[in-house]
Amino acid sequence: MIGLHIAVGVLLIVLNAAAGLVGGIAWYRNRPSIRFWYLLRAAQVAVFLQALIGGLLVVTDHEPEEGLHYLYGILPLFVSFIAEGARFDAAQREVGDLDPETLTSDEQESLALAIIRREMGIMAVSCGVIFFLGLRAAGTSGL
Repeated sequence: MIGLHIAVGVLLIVLNAAAGLVGGIAWYRNRPSIRFWYLLRAAQVAVFLQALIGGLLVVTDHEPEEGLHYLYGILPLFVSFIAEGARFDAAQREVGDLDPETLTSDEQESLALAIIRREMGIMAVSCGVIFFLGLRAAGTSGL
């Protein structure tokens, strides 16, 4: 079980680094990226699996060398949920008091791209945070 926890931890770090990088570049270039969203969802699955496996290890009395490992292990899950909440709110921030149905198709497309860009920025930053939390978790595992 510990070997699986290590493997999923490495996957979590790699996927979040990749998603953060791809999303950050797409955000900077102001171009939507389908690849980013697939990487993001894979990274989120890795976060969930890592927390689940870590929880199973706790229940079966496996303890890391440092107690901080628990914090660094669970924080990525919270960061992921908080980022999803912020992403959900991003559309409302862009739309504001506008009625999208009254906009021309060009204005609607521009609004949609602004929403996607804001969402990509939020989620790319969250991947960066999770990447560093994953590194810290690995550093406090005692392995």
